[in-house]
Formats: sequence, C-alpha cells, structure tokens
Amino acid sequence: MKQYRVDELRPKDYERIKGYLDKHFGSPQMEGVYWVPLAPDLLDQVQAAHVDCQPFYFAVVLEPTVISFELLIRTRKRIRCDCIHYVNEEQRDYIIGFADSIFERLKILT
Repeated sequence: MKQYRVDELRPKDYERIKGYLDKHFGSPQMEGVYWVPLAPDLLDQVQAAHVDCQPFYFAVVLEPTVISFELLIRTRKRIRCDCIHYVNEEQRDYIIGFADSIFERLKILT
C-alpha cells in the first residue's frame, strides 16, 4: 500500500490527533480508520464520470505511535471499480498537505 506515514507519535500527540479526527470525521467504524472525503474538484476524469460511486475517500489510519494517510482513492459503495486507484499528483499533494495541516493546527512538531 502506498501511503504517507508519520511515526514516533508521542502519547499526548496521538490523543490530540484522535480528538481532531473524531471531531471532524466522526468516530471510526473500524478501530483507528477514518474516511476523509476527497473534494469533488480533485476527482480525475474516471472518478468524476462514476457518479454512482461518489463520494470518494482516502483512509487515515491512526495507531498509538503512527499515523498513515493512504494514497488510494476509493468509494465506500463498491469494492472493485475502475474509479478506485492510487492518487494522481494533484490528489497526492492534497493528501500530504492535509496531513501536514493537522500537525500545524495542533502545533505538533514532526
């Protein structure tokens, strides 16, 4: 799995990140897995054409010492489809910026 990963989280940072993710994306249905919606203006041509598969998401997996931002865009409506694939450059930059913004907002040094 391709992902943007930050490790060596301190316990207090984990708690702050968890609180932030819970507040903005709800409690995870699977332990530590948050589904973050991808903005419609970031969809590629295939994803934009697959109206029945929308909305699209990327997963954020939070563990006590690690947070991973998966670089796979997926729908929660289907397991397999042409619209589910690894990010393009614009989507990758967005996810990395999203990840970095959490650390900036919470004033967590990485």
